[in-house]
Amino acid sequence: MIRPLVKVCCISSLTEAKMALTAGADLLGLVSEMPSGPGIISLGDIARIDKALPKNTKTVLLSSKRSCRDVLHQHDLVKTWGIQLVDNIPLKELQQLRKTLPETHLLQVVHVQDGGAISRALFLESLVDTILLDSGNPGAKIKTLGGTGQTHDWRISREICDQSAAPVLLAGGLKPDNIIAAMRAVRPSGYDLCSGVRTEGKLDKQKLDLFMHLVHHEKEST
Repeated sequence: MIRPLVKVCCISSLTEAKMALTAGADLLGLVSEMPSGPGIISLGDIARIDKALPKNTKTVLLSSKRSCRDVLHQHDLVKTWGIQLVDNIPLKELQQLRKTLPETHLLQVVHVQDGGAISRALFLESLVDTILLDSGNPGAKIKTLGGTGQTHDWRISREICDQSAAPVLLAGGLKPDNIIAAMRAVRPSGYDLCSGVRTEGKLDKQKLDLFMHLVHHEKEST
């Protein structure tokens, strides 16, 4: 039985990064400049955290940039294992990014607002390594591109997971209280979490350990 991946996002310090890894996180999300949302840190801090971690750590830069040039500029400064694209990038820009960084793991966020997310996710699956389903509204006056703490329609997410050939991570309001329901309803390849394992904005070891226990215990029992 394949172990589900867990990405702990909004990592703000080396202490939080080490806490997440100790708890069993597979990927660490480091949030760069965003129009809104939690966990934003500077590119300099992202680079320092990444450099201080073991070389095999799968760190992920969250970027809201929409051009290949701008994303490459950020990545060149931090050199993370992966890049999470949180906004809708023009197709030509995404193709160029994939061509330029063939060895860098690309995660594309699809904001699940309605059934249109299904066709978008399936269109993008051949261009990136992982699809990440999240709550948010990239069309809002002040864009919400993640970190909302809100769930979305898991029936749509399940359709995407059932049809996608690429791995799919589920995000959006996940926490110990609802992770079992999410696992049973969606059955993705893994989970992405931020606010659900934090207290007053700081990573909470007890919440994180409980989340990890529930994910792995439920997987083993199904």
